[in-house]
Amino acid sequence: MKTIRASEIGSYLYCARAWWYQRQGVESTNQAELTSGTELHRQHGRTVLASGLTRTLALVLLLAALALLAAFCTAQIF
Repeated sequence: MKTIRASEIGSYLYCARAWWYQRQGVESTNQAELTSGTELHRQHGRTVLASGLTRTLALVLLLAALALLAAFCTAQIF
């Protein structure tokens, strides 16, 4: 008896017929669409990563600017 993984349960819930075809070893006929969808997800992942890094850089620069402003204001007082 073959073990059923959690991802297979998700596939079954999405489309029982597609799950059954996959279990039988039948290849999908829309390979081009699957490949383009995979590439679209990769591009989106890179965009999300880049935006996260940009946000982190912005926060670091903001903290540096605030530290410099505090140092400047302190130097002006004394």
